[in-house]
Amino acid sequence: MSFNRGIVLMFSIVSILLCGASGIKQKIDDPIILRDEKIKVSPKEFYISAVVDERKNQVPVASLIYLNPNKSLTSKPVDLQGGAGISVRDFILRNLNRNTEKRAVVLGIKEMKLIEEKSSSGSINGHLSIVFSFSLKSKYDKIHLVDFSGGMRYDRASNQLVDTEGIIRMGIEGVLYDFNEWMNNNAETYPLLAKAVKVRFTDYTETPEGDTIYYSAKRPLIWDDFKDKPRDEHFEAEVLPVMGYTEQNRVTKGIIYVDMAIKVSVAKSDCWVKGLKDDYILNHEQRHFDIEKIVSERYKKKLLAMTLPTDNFYGPINMEYLEALREANRMQKQYDAETRHGQDRVEQARWNEQIDKELREFGVKK
Repeated sequence: MSFNRGIVLMFSIVSILLCGASGIKQKIDDPIILRDEKIKVSPKEFYISAVVDERKNQVPVASLIYLNPNKSLTSKPVDLQGGAGISVRDFILRNLNRNTEKRAVVLGIKEMKLIEEKSSSGSINGHLSIVFSFSLKSKYDKIHLVDFSGGMRYDRASNQLVDTEGIIRMGIEGVLYDFNEWMNNNAETYPLLAKAVKVRFTDYTETPEGDTIYYSAKRPLIWDDFKDKPRDEHFEAEVLPVMGYTEQNRVTKGIIYVDMAIKVSVAKSDCWVKGLKDDYILNHEQRHFDIEKIVSERYKKKLLAMTLPTDNFYGPINMEYLEALREANRMQKQYDAETRHGQDRVEQARWNEQIDKELREFGVKK
């Protein structure tokens, strides 16, 4: 992305800086001092909280050519007063509107140089090049958003004065202008600029039903679902419920909406029964399915109660999901251990009541 106002405007600016610079000659050994002049940018979505000089080689920003009394030319390095980082920081803090209730942005100086060279025709060619990076300031670090570049070129006679300070200042303002436009255009749709995260849940369904049964209170297990060959186990039947999810997200008016479809399912090809097919055994297996559903509802509840960070909302979502899988595994083992795989009818009845109670609390069952 680049700052480029067009050739006509560029040459108009340079013409003013060259012709109107009779009292602004850059002395050969003086640092460049950025004048306090209000920056014609009105940020609505951010403020500059810090300026960092990120250049690998922090040499003086300018290499300027001077005409000596004997008509020879001298090239000298000239820096901004205090160095690029301090000078640009102070200039922006004093001259750019600052509302600290907006997003804090760190400006990084990746490149800033004004180079003058003598051309074959004897004139002096000047080239300003600026590259700024812009990052959101977060609690622990900064989050890179975008880089913008700007610059301009000019030609002058060796005896013509040039306002190098004005050229650098206008270059800085041009890059800030483009970043401000980018922020205004992206504030409501760019994920890293979002102000909040909202999670919305649905239960995944599939029509027509295939090998996979997705949990529904209206669709309990039946014996015809048990398609796998019986295993050499000491219990009569087995189901293997699993929990997963799919998700999609979008940003609307500065809010990241995370739409999650929760998948609590059993594969018919993983279900088996030996021989006895009564309602009591079927109920025991259905309760394994119910437990997986309960854990998924607990997972939803946890996420809905959380304030998810906009810069890493996947982290908590994934961490809670892994914890839900561990919880489901513990609960399934506890259920089988306490009911002795359904052989203890008293414990089975207690679990039936506990499971139904929680399913009603979550609105899964009436």
